[in-house]
Amino acid sequence: MNPLTRTNRTIPLAGTLLAGLILLTAGPVARAATPAELLAGYTAQAGAPAQAVRGQQFFTTTHGREWSCASCHGASPTQGGKHASTGKPIGALAPAFNPERFTDPAKAEKWFRRNCNDVVGRECSTGEKADLLAWLMTLKP
Repeated sequence: MNPLTRTNRTIPLAGTLLAGLILLTAGPVARAATPAELLAGYTAQAGAPAQAVRGQQFFTTTHGREWSCASCHGASPTQGGKHASTGKPIGALAPAFNPERFTDPAKAEKWFRRNCNDVVGRECSTGEKADLLAWLMTLKP
């Protein structure tokens, strides 16, 4: 067998196997499809149980910056809010009031990264994300 042919055939297979391995080991957050699954992933990564009370405090408090989460999402995340500087409408943050919230891990991470930077001046820890999501999941209609 020609070694070049063999190499050309194994590279795509190796790439496919590597991609599959990465997806399998990416952790529970990468595979989450529900807010509860996302919360379980954050909690596992944080290594401590989420605390809804801390999540509520995080949401309503400023962290050395001008804004809190409530500045844009409103005092009650069960209703829509609007961006503090652009005025752009924002849908309800609590999953029970907006079923699309926290069902796409990539989207959740994107918005946590952006919003935490605005509110805290850094990315939120997995513990902070877990606490916030735990509190949001306690809000029911």
